[in-house]
Amino acid sequence: MKKRISVSLVLVLASLFAVLLPVAAEKESYKFGFTSATMNNPFFTTIESTIREAVEKNGDTLVALDPKSDIATQISQLEDMINQGVDLVFLCPIDSEGIQPALDMLKEAGIPVVNYDTDVTDPESVETIIVSNNEYAGEVVGQALAEKFPEGGKIAILDAPYAEACVQRVNGFFKGLGDLKDKFEVVAQQNGKGDIGESLPIAESILQANPDLDAFFCINDPSALGALSAVQGSGLEAQVAVYGVDGSPDAKKSIKEGGLTGTGAQSPVNIAQKAVEAAYQILNGDQVEKLIKVPTFLIDSENVDEYGVDGWQ
Repeated sequence: MKKRISVSLVLVLASLFAVLLPVAAEKESYKFGFTSATMNNPFFTTIESTIREAVEKNGDTLVALDPKSDIATQISQLEDMINQGVDLVFLCPIDSEGIQPALDMLKEAGIPVVNYDTDVTDPESVETIIVSNNEYAGEVVGQALAEKFPEGGKIAILDAPYAEACVQRVNGFFKGLGDLKDKFEVVAQQNGKGDIGESLPIAESILQANPDLDAFFCINDPSALGALSAVQGSGLEAQVAVYGVDGSPDAKKSIKEGGLTGTGAQSPVNIAQKAVEAAYQILNGDQVEKLIKVPTFLIDSENVDEYGVDGWQ
């Protein structure tokens, strides 16, 4: 009798394990890759930390590497992520077109890509593109500049022409000037690489050649803060307006203190949250929108207190 009970118990347990094991096998732990243009920018570190917090909360991991604004390094690091067996990559390309070899490798490896902040040139190489409304971020700055200088003036632009997001911001800026566009003379348009250290000496040279400059438009806040340092070092802060794009805490603090004139603000937190949401939808086999645009707006001295200076909006 005892023998029959033991045999029956074994059969019941075996059946139970047969049911439970497939369920356990279905539970996956994902490994994500993350790459931005540089981690020497609070905008990107905020995106990375927001994504990391979200995926680790789900029991997944994030491999983040810093290419330090070098496209060859970024491609090499993405190849390393492929070798590490990542399931999906969050990608902000340094060079929208130059990143294509890495996109081809990722596609061949069957690894989906969530493209954020800066559009790749070939949208078919990624599953979704999640960006700020970059053209509008530049447009609101152009509108503000036109309002501040209704008679026109001399302006300089610090751009980053290899990044699609920055190209869109510059295009939006000129659009924002509207009917006054012909009244403004662009005395210089140079690559500041979106970096404080790179932009500072470039801005100094522009000011030396154009001491009657009226304004700088910079494609991000680090460039704008670099230009502002040059303006202050030249004693021209009462004359030269400086605008950026980002809405970073440092930029908002500078605006509040009378430094930067304004910034076309975006939200890295919202970009990161939408990127994570899209990533899990993709891994779950669900459809996602090809292009998702996050709203942008102007922050200046009139509304900076509304957004605060201690963090990102």
